Amino acid sequence: MTSTIAILAPGAMGGAVGRCLAAAGARVITVVEGRSERTAARAREAGMTAVSWTDIAAADLILSIVPPAEAVGLASSLAPILTESQRKPAFIDFNAVNPNTMNRVSAALAGSGCPIIDGSIIGPPPSPGKDATTFYVSGDDLDRTEILSGLGLKLRRIDGPLGAASALKMVYAGINKGAIALGTAMLLASVKADCAPDLSRELSESRPEVLARLVQGIPDMYGKAYRWVAEMREIAEFLGPDDPASGMFEAAAGLFARMAGDREGNRTLAKALNGVLGVSGDGA
Repeated sequence: MTSTIAILAPGAMGGAVGRCLAAAGARVITVVEGRSERTAARAREAGMTAVSWTDIAAADLILSIVPPAEAVGLASSLAPILTESQRKPAFIDFNAVNPNTMNRVSAALAGSGCPIIDGSIIGPPPSPGKDATTFYVSGDDLDRTEILSGLGLKLRRIDGPLGAASALKMVYAGINKGAIALGTAMLLASVKADCAPDLSRELSESRPEVLARLVQGIPDMYGKAYRWVAEMREIAEFLGPDDPASGMFEAAAGLFARMAGDREGNRTLAKALNGVLGVSGDGA
């Protein structure tokens, strides 16, 4: 029997997940109402079928893959539809949110009668036949998630309550994207202090592995910075106001917001960073 998977929404990650599931034989549905033509085209190219909001309840699983700031709003919007539906699909929140936000998602759907599962995605947007992306799940009703394993996704269960998968995402992203934020800040400081060529040479000689990581990660960040702002704030909330490190991630949110603004402007910062890193391009 063909499984029906709903993906909300068909952005860069959601579209890639949809493509993998459709290639594995699933019927993948989504909603493109109010989305850009670019997003609608991405959904079509991935083999996803556009449906109405009320049709989402016909799925076996609903995967929420949206920017962190939209996670609770999406759950709240779906709650009336799922509550009225006789069919009760499992809802998996695969967003980069902290456990407190995950609890708010769960609360928004509490009266729907649908199983609520915590999830997180670690790795790049997946491609059919590759296993570079891991999908973590935690909480109850995890047997429902085995549909995804059967469709070729690399799925791992975490032996923990609702929020455990979200916590893993927070600490992993804190290390990975936090390092990008730190490197970006210091490279921009070197430009401001007129020591950028010296820093580049020193890194190449004494820390070539660090330089290689920055060369790969910083240019890749430019187009994603706007999404990372909310994620850094989720990490700050995860750490809590009593943890001094939470301020680091509030600062990282501000830095990524600045980089997002730079991308919408004349890309002065991206050009300066590329100059230090010795890579071509203008941050496009």
